[in-house]
Amino acid sequence: MDVERASDQIDILIERRHLRANTEQQNIEDLWKASTRRERDKRRRENAAAWYGHHEHMRELHSSLHRLYGWWGAGASTSWGGGGRR
Repeated sequence: MDVERASDQIDILIERRHLRANTEQQNIEDLWKASTRRERDKRRRENAAAWYGHHEHMRELHSSLHRLYGWWGAGASTSWGGGGRR
């Protein structure tokens, strides 16, 4: 009977250790997923801000060119070589 009881206690110990290891592994995976999600979201915000900055710069550039050279007009050549109004 003592051998059976000892065997049962060992089984319980092994099961608890297995559950604890699985829980720790799940916690590690959850932390990794959260970290990855934060990094991805940060990168997306940075890229969105960079694209916004690029488009804002291009808007300002086009606005400046329009003020300096005027609108090229319909049918006019849009190359910098000429053909537009000055």
